[in-house]
Amino acid sequence: RKGDTLPDWFTMPTIAKYLKEIYPPLKDRGFTIFFTGLSGAGKTTLAKMLMVKLIEHGKRRVTLLDGDIVRTHLSNELGFSKEHRSINVQRIGYVASEITKNGGIAICAPIAPYEADRIKNRQLISQYGIYIEIYLSTPLEVCEHRDIKGFYLRARHNLTPSFTGIDSPYEIPKNADIVLDTSTATAEDLTNKIYDKIKAMGCL
Repeated sequence: RKGDTLPDWFTMPTIAKYLKEIYPPLKDRGFTIFFTGLSGAGKTTLAKMLMVKLIEHGKRRVTLLDGDIVRTHLSNELGFSKEHRSINVQRIGYVASEITKNGGIAICAPIAPYEADRIKNRQLISQYGIYIEIYLSTPLEVCEHRDIKGFYLRARHNLTPSFTGIDSPYEIPKNADIVLDTSTATAEDLTNKIYDKIKAMGCL
């Protein structure tokens, strides 16, 4: 399943060729990068910078599934109840799984506040390729300070109900593959760190 080349003595050439088609090397398979974290944690910034770097250094197609983009074009009928948040994240997971299955790279950047939804996405996408979950642990106070659109301010004044991190919970990932605090390093340094990790995993 890892795509390793089988020795000639191990199996017949026709079977080896068939297995290679089913289980290509990791560097030829699709994979998903799934950012999660509070609003303002830096998900979109890192996702866009990583997308550019992957396009510059590879041949596979890269698709960005940013939280705002998905809300506008794929989940515009959904609200922000727990049920609707879960549906939104699962839709992102399904699209990412199709991209991964067809050899592309999906970069997802929703808030994705619930652990159960993130686990479902990992299980689904891992059937087709590598799934890398990146938790941005940027502190709430930093996220609020960055909030140029005033989302947190409105939530603090009870003008935006069920806002994640204020009056709606964010469940910290238990098994994130990478944990980064964007208040402790530059976006460029963190992007390079993520890229190096992907490369070390054999995906590039």
